[in-house]
Amino acid sequence: MPSRTKTGMFAAAFLTCICSFVVICVVLATPHWVTSKVRFSGTNSSVMVSLTYGLFSGTCEQLVDAGLLVPEKIFQVAANLSNTKAKSTITAIIVILVLGLLVSLLSSGFTCTNAVSNPYQTFLGPIGVYTWNSLCGIFILIAMILFPVNIEGNGLSIELARGCFSALQKHVKSEHTYGYSYWIMLLIIFLNTASIIIIYFYDHARYSKKKEQERPIENAPKDVILF
Repeated sequence: MPSRTKTGMFAAAFLTCICSFVVICVVLATPHWVTSKVRFSGTNSSVMVSLTYGLFSGTCEQLVDAGLLVPEKIFQVAANLSNTKAKSTITAIIVILVLGLLVSLLSSGFTCTNAVSNPYQTFLGPIGVYTWNSLCGIFILIAMILFPVNIEGNGLSIELARGCFSALQKHVKSEHTYGYSYWIMLLIIFLNTASIIIIYFYDHARYSKKKEQERPIENAPKDVILF
């Protein structure tokens, strides 16, 4: 059976891993990654399309200078994209987040196992927790980088606006505000880091205690050791 200290530390790490798993689920499920205001030139006046969307779906509405032109409607992100690069990047972000979800689940399993038992395999211990949490953090960071690149570089919001309203003319300018579904990914990185720090403190304390137990024998006189 593991010691109380080990159980407590790994239980705390298990809690942070589970929270990370839940937050990734929220990130995938909610359509509040970004709100974009995309302006197009019209015949007599400019037209602005307001979009709020996530990885799978969103809402859009068309406005002119005089006011609302087309009521808000729901759209599917993949169905509204004709740009191959933009669609591929969205797919890549989804795959990366699903991998992060699986890795977070593995990390939860490792911390739970260590909280209730003493695994014989080295990789099932702190090393495994370090590995899975680091991978999860890397996946989330990549997703956070790819999404703005897709908007700015591949014109994701412009493509979605044209998918919603086909009669739009020349694009003039765009403004983007990232929503809570995007920013809470920072919380996932924080939770992964917290898990690593918790297990590091446990591992360091265990190593220090082991060294302290070995020191009396190293410092003992030779005749006592021989005896």
